[in-house]
Amino acid sequence: MIDLVLLHPPSFYDFRKKPILWGPIADVIPSTPIFEMYPIGFVTLSQYLEKNGYKVRIINVGLKMLMDKNYDAEKEIKNINPKAFGIDLHWLPHAQGGLKLAEIIKKYHPETPVIFGGLSASYYHKELMDYPEVDFVIRGDSTEEPLLRLMKALDNHKEFSEIPNFTYRDENYETKINPLTWVPENLNDIFIDYSVIAKSLWRDKDPLGYLPFRGWESYPITTVLTCRGCTYNCPSCGGSSNSYSAICRRQKPAYRDPELVVKDMKSARFFVKGPVFVVGDIRQPGEEYANRLLSLIKEEKIENHLVFEFFEMPSPDFMEKLGKHVKNFNIQLSPEDQNKTVRRFFRSQFENDRLEETIGAALRAGCNKLDLFFMIGLSEQSPQAVLDSVKYCDHLLSKFNGTRFLFPYISPLAPFIDPGSSVFENPSDFGYEIFYKTLEEHRKALTFPSWKYMLNYQTQWMNRDEIVDTSYKAALELNKIKLKHGILSSREFQRLQKRVEQSLRASEAIDKIVGNSPDGQFEQGFTEPIGLKGPGARAFQVEYPTVCEKKELKWPTRISKSKIPQLFLRVYSLIFLIPDFIRNLLTKVSRRS
Repeated sequence: MIDLVLLHPPSFYDFRKKPILWGPIADVIPSTPIFEMYPIGFVTLSQYLEKNGYKVRIINVGLKMLMDKNYDAEKEIKNINPKAFGIDLHWLPHAQGGLKLAEIIKKYHPETPVIFGGLSASYYHKELMDYPEVDFVIRGDSTEEPLLRLMKALDNHKEFSEIPNFTYRDENYETKINPLTWVPENLNDIFIDYSVIAKSLWRDKDPLGYLPFRGWESYPITTVLTCRGCTYNCPSCGGSSNSYSAICRRQKPAYRDPELVVKDMKSARFFVKGPVFVVGDIRQPGEEYANRLLSLIKEEKIENHLVFEFFEMPSPDFMEKLGKHVKNFNIQLSPEDQNKTVRRFFRSQFENDRLEETIGAALRAGCNKLDLFFMIGLSEQSPQAVLDSVKYCDHLLSKFNGTRFLFPYISPLAPFIDPGSSVFENPSDFGYEIFYKTLEEHRKALTFPSWKYMLNYQTQWMNRDEIVDTSYKAALELNKIKLKHGILSSREFQRLQKRVEQSLRASEAIDKIVGNSPDGQFEQGFTEPIGLKGPGARAFQVEYPTVCEKKELKWPTRISKSKIPQLFLRVYSLIFLIPDFIRNLLTKVSRRS
């Protein structure tokens, strides 16, 4: 019997029935606007509980709904009967889908506990208790041990009052909030062992349910975790230092020892030859930590392409060291805007001259691919400032992209400013207006017909209409620049241009219908693609990005596109090929007898 089933919801449960103009809200991340990529915490939670004797199954409901039009999530939930269900509300865009799954669970399993967790669930833990379909919320960024104690309490019918970081209802249906005291100083007790995932795949015979996001089977990316928490305080980020302090009571980041990080890399290397994303700036714990990690990577001869994210400019010396220690490496940087005044909103140390110095150093050190992210919707940022950033991308590509290693992107800050961030808590201090504050308001916003109406903010410098229009204009201009520099082919450019034009027409059509609808009636009248037939209707399909091609996001890999990842090759062999061989053998024996 499975003890715990972890369900990852789609952002909007009825996305297959109700057309929504998603726009570019997920174009620069691996997943689609359904946000079908489940958090890495699902892996650490399942393995922590498995190590302690509990059987845990992961079902990526959002992905299964996306990949199989005949998949019936309600039927699958009805037919499983664990001791408890867990649903992630780490990212706020899962508010509608997560609560819908909880509703379905209670329809068929009224006595089975439903547990929510994640940063957004921690922020809204009191409001979640207002939904009868939610029984428990485990708060904080490190819920492995509190969840284990909850499972033991359910087994032994014990009281919940001693479980840390726990919100629940007592026998009188009153909400009780236990102190958030489980805040481990390091992450050495958690691990990511891909052999455990392989065993779970074999046991549950549901490879699709474990896939992290759409397309992973042809382009496998794995992740290693270096920390939880952050030393930086970017004002719109729900994972900033201030946010972690307020939501998770974490006063400083918790790190994993470099030896354990490299151990996870080795585990990933055995099963998958694809890129490994290193979560967290490896320089946050200090120079000694970064040097030790790089030395171990070199000693263990990790050949997978490693992807490092840096929250401030690495020095040329550090970049040289990175090149000497890591055989295949890629980098992500987020300068946000080319304008110093706007950039000060996020990170004043990202000066253009330093940025260009770092890009040059990365190229000399042998970086295979450098992703550069610019943002739309910031303080002091006008539409012209956004287009100036696009022009700056042209300058950078002209200067550095002779070897096609630099890839710039620009996208809106969407759909939500994170709850718990400085902007969300004190919007007027930063020139913002926040439209939705409660969980219920955000849940409802995810049902609106266009991403413009989902946006939970606007600024003094750009209202929602301008953010949408500027996002599309910036996409068109940047794609022209990418065509010029050979990043996009003519065919790819024309395809993206057509999608932007379709989205603009659809947005205008939606605005007309919304303008003629009674206030608050956004959810009515959108059962068809807004009267758009043919090309226009394609704007409503989640598979089609608008601001860039998904292939631009891919890092180099040691496997060909057509090669099945080793993990799936091994697991599929165990699940399907060997049973087929045995069945055929038994059939032959039966016939002979």
